[in-house]
Amino acid sequence: MNNSSKGFILCVCQGTCPSFDKMNFYEILNRLRQEKLVDWVLIHLTLCAEDGDEFLKVLLSGKKVEKLYVAGCADIMQKKMFREAFEEIGFPKENHVGIEIRNMDTEQAYDTIKKTITSEVGPSNN
Repeated sequence: MNNSSKGFILCVCQGTCPSFDKMNFYEILNRLRQEKLVDWVLIHLTLCAEDGDEFLKVLLSGKKVEKLYVAGCADIMQKKMFREAFEEIGFPKENHVGIEIRNMDTEQAYDTIKKTITSEVGPSNN
C-alpha cells in the first residue's frame, strides 16, 4: 500500500436490520479484496453511533486515507452523520463516497458497490 489509500467500510446496522437480511457481508468484502477495487476493507456495526464517530476519527486522523467508500444507509444520511467527525479531523468531505445498499441481496449490493467505485476511480491497476 502506498502513502495514501482507498478504503471501504461496510456498515451493517448492527447486523440485525431487516434491510440487510439477504446479504452475505463476507462475500461482498472478499470479492472487493480479490478484485482489488480498494486497498482495504472492513466491517463496522454502527458507524452512526457515538463510537462510530470515534472510530472514523481514529481511522482518518493519520491523513493516509485518500478516498473512503462507505456502504450502508443512504448517502445523504451518511453525509449528515459523519460531517462532524470529518470536520474535526480535517478529512475532506468530498473524499467520502456513500453507497446505499439497503434492501438488496448480495449480488445487487456488490454490483452497486463495484459500479460506484469503478465509476469514481476507473479500473484498478493494483
